[in-house]
Amino acid sequence: MALALARPRSISLAGWLRIGVRLLAMLSLLTLCVPLYYVHRLVRLHNPWPRIFLGGVAWIAGVDLTYRGEKVRRGAFLLSNHVSWIDIPVLAGATGTAFVGHDGLAAMPLLKTLCEMNDTVFIARHDRASIAAQVEAVRTALSDTGALTVFPEGTTSDGTGLLTFKSSLLSAIEPIPAGIAIQPVLLDYGPEAAEVAWVGEEHGLDNFLRILARGRPVKLTVHFLDPLSGAQLTNRKTIAQAAREAMLRALTG
Repeated sequence: MALALARPRSISLAGWLRIGVRLLAMLSLLTLCVPLYYVHRLVRLHNPWPRIFLGGVAWIAGVDLTYRGEKVRRGAFLLSNHVSWIDIPVLAGATGTAFVGHDGLAAMPLLKTLCEMNDTVFIARHDRASIAAQVEAVRTALSDTGALTVFPEGTTSDGTGLLTFKSSLLSAIEPIPAGIAIQPVLLDYGPEAAEVAWVGEEHGLDNFLRILARGRPVKLTVHFLDPLSGAQLTNRKTIAQAAREAMLRALTG
């Protein structure tokens, strides 16, 4: 009875069948990737398996990707809008990026393990005493993975616009580490953005299942915008403003 009550009512029988097939495929991929991840880690080789797994999750979920622009090849701090859980596997699959996440994720053991395998940096937003350690963690992750992504809106939007960017989330890159490019990335879900978005009171699990139940693909255009430069990089506030303006131009252009 509890399971039935947890099910989103809008999912049809065909949708539940798609969910089952896709979950099985994701579990199979995870079973393949985890041992290979630890083998590469043991012999200290470059570890491609988090990127392969997350990119595979996006493909299994039915995401139809289109790319615009050029991503920075190495040493990129990516600023992206945030619409759905899909954003994470898509960006990781496309760039190999790690992510900056809030420390609440670390309270969930399985999710924490998966995040750590992808070098997630956990930020305690209200713990000022740990800021220096967090800054060092961000810079280490940038050095190790070559790319790190933050969602400066601080939460998900409905995908039809952008929320205010929280410049405080960029404090860990002020001043900007040497050799690091700051690149805005716009995730554009097109006319179905509001349908895909995880907003309001919807539970995260419900959004996850709803996406997996879809019969048609999730069309997503990833815009790699020009890296910021000059006066745009003066401080975290100018970085946040310039990135948001560039992403709005791409969204409405």
